[in-house]
Amino acid sequence: MKRLLIIFLIALWAISCNTDSNSNQHQHESHASESESTEKKPSLSPHTSAMAMIGDAHVHIDYSSPRVRDRIIWGGLVAYDNVWVTGAHNATWIQTNKDLMINGNHLNAGKYAIFTIPGKEEWTVIINKNWEQHGKDEYDQADDVMRFTVIPELLEESKEELTFEVVDSGNNKGTISMTWEKVRISFPFEVHL
Repeated sequence: MKRLLIIFLIALWAISCNTDSNSNQHQHESHASESESTEKKPSLSPHTSAMAMIGDAHVHIDYSSPRVRDRIIWGGLVAYDNVWVTGAHNATWIQTNKDLMINGNHLNAGKYAIFTIPGKEEWTVIINKNWEQHGKDEYDQADDVMRFTVIPELLEESKEELTFEVVDSGNNKGTISMTWEKVRISFPFEVHL
């Protein structure tokens, strides 16, 4: 009888261990699928860049590119008459290995943030020396290297993703443009010789 009781207890213990093991396995599988579902999703504003050689100058713009995603952009997501990071996340920056002339202003070779103040009739473009900042959180007008205004171009076709371009115009001249939704701003520059 004792022997039968011992066999019964061992069998009960074995069944209990197997059930716990299956339960632990199920918990592990459940945790693994939770982990997979919380894996890093692609950014809604992916990091990208635009660059070109303009004469001897390498002009490089680095930015995050938000999408329209059925939102009201101008006067909605991006307020009029307020400083905007001109992208998403970290400040959009421009780097040049040569001095440039932009809108009659001398820009020394180096790395700078690009901010804008969108308006219905005109935009202010800002080149700021504090290129390494999150959004406009640390923006300080005292760090502006230059400011100038441009007239926005209204487009018929909507551009889903914010896009910068640096285009060679020849003779050490180029154009920088930013297009998003149905608006494009652009300004010419030249390599300072």
